[in-house]
Amino acid sequence: MKPTDTRSVSRAEAYELSEDMPTNPSTRPTMGDIIARRLDRRTVLRGALTTTALAATVGPLVMLGGREAQAKGPSFDFEEIQHGVDETHHVAPGYDADILIRWGDKVFADSPDFDPMNQSAAAQEKQFGYNNDYIGFVPLSADGNRALLCVNHEYTNEELMFPGLGRQDKIGFTGMTPELVDIEMSAHGGTVIEIAKSGGTWQVVTDSKYNRRISTRTTYMEITGPAAGHDRMKTSVDNTGRRVIGTVNNCAGGVTPWGTYLMAEENFHGYFQGNVTGHPEERNYKRYGVPGGWYGWGKFHKRFDINAEPNEANRFGWVVEVDPMDPTSTPKKRTALGRFKHEGAESIVNADGRVVVYSGDDQRFDYLYKFVSAGRYNPDDRAANMNLLDTGTLFVARFNDDGTLDWLPMIHGQGPLTAANGFHSQADVMIETRVAADLLGATPMDRPEDVEPNPASGKVYVMLTNNSKRKAGAVDEANPRGPNPFGHIVELSPPDGDHDAIRYTWNILVKCGDPSVAEVGAMWNAATTENGWFAAPDNCAVDAKGRLWISTDQGGGWSRTGTADGVWALETEGALRGTGKMFFRVPVGAEMCGPKFTPDGTALFVAVQHPASDGVKAYEPFGKNSTFEEPATRWPDFKDDMPVRPSVVVITKQGGGVIGG
Repeated sequence: MKPTDTRSVSRAEAYELSEDMPTNPSTRPTMGDIIARRLDRRTVLRGALTTTALAATVGPLVMLGGREAQAKGPSFDFEEIQHGVDETHHVAPGYDADILIRWGDKVFADSPDFDPMNQSAAAQEKQFGYNNDYIGFVPLSADGNRALLCVNHEYTNEELMFPGLGRQDKIGFTGMTPELVDIEMSAHGGTVIEIAKSGGTWQVVTDSKYNRRISTRTTYMEITGPAAGHDRMKTSVDNTGRRVIGTVNNCAGGVTPWGTYLMAEENFHGYFQGNVTGHPEERNYKRYGVPGGWYGWGKFHKRFDINAEPNEANRFGWVVEVDPMDPTSTPKKRTALGRFKHEGAESIVNADGRVVVYSGDDQRFDYLYKFVSAGRYNPDDRAANMNLLDTGTLFVARFNDDGTLDWLPMIHGQGPLTAANGFHSQADVMIETRVAADLLGATPMDRPEDVEPNPASGKVYVMLTNNSKRKAGAVDEANPRGPNPFGHIVELSPPDGDHDAIRYTWNILVKCGDPSVAEVGAMWNAATTENGWFAAPDNCAVDAKGRLWISTDQGGGWSRTGTADGVWALETEGALRGTGKMFFRVPVGAEMCGPKFTPDGTALFVAVQHPASDGVKAYEPFGKNSTFEEPATRWPDFKDDMPVRPSVVVITKQGGGVIGG
């Protein structure tokens, strides 16, 4: 979907506006409606949780879990930083936050030096891509001092990348050329790069045999699973429906138990242009917001024009599996995991050996999913696991107001998923996953993003970033918030840790926003300080101790909260459950992505995406939109001859030790 008015916002903010425009026609109760039935707003006193409110929110088993749970002190031991916003990044005292790799840095020994005034697609395909998002960590050595870092490059901001250009979707892409489009396509995708620790410092190994760039422009991929070879996947240049060039808008992702890298395709709709009215895929494309018209690629590459290539958009919106151990391997789009705007694809091995992959569909009023493999993981045979994600069952979640959740199987021929509703095969169900989920009666949610299983506890955490489209008229004493601009976090509990179970229970961990403002309706543990609360939870990570860390994406909304995005530690157990603590903060206009811990917890990698972009007109020292020539910050180089550059940061404890204590 193209935002209704993008004239005064950045490209990143235009993305936020798009995700704020629901395409779901479902009239089922939303996630907020269901939460409202379980939470009585009268128990919330100016946003801070009393014991009664906490018990109502997290359930009696947590509150009455015995003296040990009640007495448990804070699990995080670091000095909290303050809310705020400025031109650089900040980390808790006693920690170092060093730039590991930046847009344009060398990926290979023979990569050209970064020259922002003389960019080329060929150079970009040998350099670190733009807007780093998900970070995966694959160890190469037993001591953990050598590893592969797998990084997604979600999208590009041409107004910050190219000199003299400005926002192109505002002016019909009149400044775009084939050469500039090819650079953008090359800057998308992903990077696999070896890193090594020496003397306590992590560095990139540019001459590693594992290093690889994956791009939209040149990387061929195989389509596998139920939709592979279907007529709706065929194009004029691929009459097999099994081969596609590239991947787009790779947001979060995952690393499988067998060490492959999952790249989740999110806002794929934005890359297409054309007219959907009367189109053979009209129902399908409208449900996904195709065409979005964010990029001018269709001017020079007809596959991004839905009228020239009617099926090309069906070849995006999947989870891509990459073997980082083999840079010559062909990435595979695993269609059994469904087609939607995947925020991520985090997995866990169930007790019976089957692999479960969780994913949120990142748009207001869309759904939560899980995939359960038919086959079982073999820890002693990596090759035997390489196609586990091709066969299994995709489920969509229905939340019930009694605190239970039902997983609804998305299987052709069952319930409404029949030819009468346009589903003639399992391929149709996977290609139109959203429509199938609508018919099954899934629960529309408040923009579900990252979904992270915790192997230590068996819980699953769902980041619900926000939903500004919840109508205020729906608010009453039983309804939590409408609109919900600050988001919340849901905790799922599989029975006895069985992730294959059809019915879970669920609770609210926190309702985000400033608890000192009663109208916000935030819900935190009363121990949360004035800097410990956050808004718009986006990605999350579980560290080596089983503790939860949250990264945020407020878009331009940071001007409402008064603080930039960052990383917060969040207590999930005992008397301090629901207590946040601020650890890291990004520079102005940036989004916090990643985060990823080393297995021993001694390093935390975070991705600082689109610095100088979001909401910078509200930043008083600047007060206007950023351009290549004049950005709100020149982070991380702070040199006049260098533009602002998205970068990966590695955080370590001074003197060594586990992050967070």
